[in-house]
Formats: sequence, structure tokens, C-alpha cells
Amino acid sequence: MHPAPAETIALRMKIDPACAAEYRRRHDSIWPELAAQLIAAGVIDYRIFLDPATGCLFAVLSRDADHRMAALADNPVMRRWWAMMEDLMPRSPDGGPWSAPLEEVFHLAAPGAAPL
Repeated sequence: MHPAPAETIALRMKIDPACAAEYRRRHDSIWPELAAQLIAAGVIDYRIFLDPATGCLFAVLSRDADHRMAALADNPVMRRWWAMMEDLMPRSPDGGPWSAPLEEVFHLAAPGAAPL
């Protein structure tokens, strides 16, 4: 069992809206070895939401305080996943999908609720 996340971040990404079904299909079949690598790197919870009208993706990721996510960019499994997703998403210079961090402007949590 993981401790409560030390940090939750949000990112914006983009796909061609015509590729939405394929994007979902690939994530529905995420490779077990990729999921294991993400968890080993400190990811506790990872969700991606789609605005189908614009192709904008909104990702929310919670991770351990001592996460090792920076090392994922050099992980062969991650690099294979990025290569497979290349036809659906704009790329960043490191070969991964383009993303932009989002700034948290509001948070409401019920008293006593575990942090997300």
C-alpha cells in the first residue's frame, strides 16, 4: 500500500480529435510492464481526461515524495510506448508527448478525506 501522495500535478496534452478512439484503445490495453514501471517510479494514481471537441487531454497524476519519474525518459519501455503513440500526439524534444504543466487554482477536500 502506498502512503498518501506527496504531490499531485496536472498536465495538458493534445491529440487530433479524430484519433480519440484509437488513443483510448491503446490506453485500455496499456502494457503491464509500462504500468509496472510507472508504479515503480512512484506514480500512485494517474488519470487522463479528454475534451472530444478539441482533442485537449487533461492529466492528473499523484506521486510519492521520492518519485523517480525523471528517469522514465530513459526507460526502454517508456520510449517504446512514446514511439507507439507518436502518430497520435505532438512530440516534445525528448521524444515524449508534448505536455504543459497546469497551475492549481482551487482545491476542495472533505474534512478527513485522504489527499488525492
